[in-house]
Amino acid sequence: MRPKVIVFGDSITEESFGEGGWGAALANYFSRTADVVLRGYSGYNTRWARKVVERAFEGLVGENNYGIRNTAADGCADDGGRELAPLAVTVFFGANDACLPDRSSAFQHVPLPEYQLNLHAIISFLKKRWPNTLVILITPPPIDEDGRLRHPYGENPSGLPERTNEAAGAYAKSCVSVAMELNTPVVDLWSKMQEILGWEKAFLRDGLHLTPDGNKIVFENLVEIIRHHGVSPEILPADLPLLTQIDPHDPLKSFDH
Repeated sequence: MRPKVIVFGDSITEESFGEGGWGAALANYFSRTADVVLRGYSGYNTRWARKVVERAFEGLVGENNYGIRNTAADGCADDGGRELAPLAVTVFFGANDACLPDRSSAFQHVPLPEYQLNLHAIISFLKKRWPNTLVILITPPPIDEDGRLRHPYGENPSGLPERTNEAAGAYAKSCVSVAMELNTPVVDLWSKMQEILGWEKAFLRDGLHLTPDGNKIVFENLVEIIRHHGVSPEILPADLPLLTQIDPHDPLKSFDH
């Protein structure tokens, strides 16, 4: 079984396998060496994610023949107690938690202190289950408030954006703080995007969700972190013989081992 990279998050993760998406780019990057598994849930906040995290990761078990495996206390009995340890898991929540509590998407709002506790709990679950897996936090992106007014979600009688960049920034800073507390790498997307002039329209198609250029920033920063922690396609064995390894005089012989 190939090793896995799992992407866990809200709609920005769920959409990441679309055209120009960062998840699709990651799958291409690990082509034939690791499977990138999508666990994205549009509209979810960390409260809901914490509630469903165990269910979301069900079925990701099996024996890993690449030597990247740990024994988990809750391992699958059919596999001798051994559970596949992903190479990496991304945790990308906060955009919905940061919805303002007095505006149109108030039902998605999670107070800042609870947001931090929920991130702690999600990462604790992952680390307990897979101690050697690289867990990467991603902060919510910045918010283009004009874009949100032009692309509202549902009814918006107040005429005000349901999210603000200031609120998103507070959640982003809290996400970075949690990463530092837990010694977990983090992509500070909120800060990185705002380093570029015109980020509002260049990186966000509706004030929140990413354009292809916005997706590229996520992908490039994830690859930098993953490579820094010693995970890359170059060190992983390819699944089945490469064309260059097949004997043109006796092709089928290459598949005997």
